[in-house]
Amino acid sequence: MDIELLFKIAAVGIIVSVLGQVLSRAGRDDQAMLTALAGLVIVLSMVIRQVSELFTTIRTLFGL
Repeated sequence: MDIELLFKIAAVGIIVSVLGQVLSRAGRDDQAMLTALAGLVIVLSMVIRQVSELFTTIRTLFGL
């Protein structure tokens, strides 16, 4: 796993957190929740790619 992936996940988390706080304080709680959900989807898409690569590597390693 690349350290670059961890930095990307951390960057998305920081951006989503800041946007969520700004939107919450502006009284736009619905948009803050949607921002958090969008951040979750982005991070999950990054992680799913890595898990897929892991399964492919395991499959080739064991010849399945």
